Amino acid sequence: MKTDSIFYQLFQTFPRCFFDLLNLPENTVNEYEFSSVEIKQLAFRIDGVFLPDTGDKLIYFVEVQFQKDESFYSRFFSEIFLYLHQTKLTNNWQGVVIYPNRKVETSNISRYQELLNSERVKRFYLNELDNIESVGLKTLKLIISPQKEAIERGKGLIEQVKQEFNDSKQQENILQLIETILVYKLPLISRQEIEKMFSLSDLRETKVYQEALEEGIEQGRQEGRQEGRQEGELVAKISSIPRLVALGLSVEQIAQALELEIEQVRNIVESD
Repeated sequence: MKTDSIFYQLFQTFPRCFFDLLNLPENTVNEYEFSSVEIKQLAFRIDGVFLPDTGDKLIYFVEVQFQKDESFYSRFFSEIFLYLHQTKLTNNWQGVVIYPNRKVETSNISRYQELLNSERVKRFYLNELDNIESVGLKTLKLIISPQKEAIERGKGLIEQVKQEFNDSKQQENILQLIETILVYKLPLISRQEIEKMFSLSDLRETKVYQEALEEGIEQGRQEGRQEGRQEGELVAKISSIPRLVALGLSVEQIAQALELEIEQVRNIVESD
């Protein structure tokens, strides 16, 4: 997964992190919709745009730049001005560029110095974000955290999400994003290590949990294939019970998922 796709997924699902970066009031997020916009005729698309709900607010053009590109600013401003030329919107605008650090930024800026030094453009370097408290900024910072620090920061961020977000759907979405970032950053981390970072109730909603659930059922099916069709199906279901218990499902949930009697499942669990 490309780094910038993680950012755009983050802005789509949890746009508040962008407005935290700009140090704007929390309710600003309710006034914008994150989108991508197509520029006609030239057939290219600006991936990150926050479009306001009224004509008196800024349009924000967002670009995440994690690779050095000497032609970046010429492309960035060309796309912005072409869009402004074509759109019927009359809003004022601001460009926002997010870098991991200053080393990635091109030195070829002389043509754009006036724009870059004005309020038209804000540049952020994630490694320079210090003393941050918001979930949004910590999530952005997690993306560039060294591997040895990512797990601990991820754990702290997970706990903060649980405390600050009462809406279960929003909490689920943010936890899913954190999981995605950790899997991206730590490709060699074991599933068990990631599972330990989430409570069981949170874990049930993550990709990690769903994959493990499918694995447990599939393993049971494979073990039961040698038995006859009906008998094999029962063996498959019974074989998957210990793994589902280990993932935190209750006896009732397992019975419902596998279409077994609760007593059947309870007997297997107690005898294991």
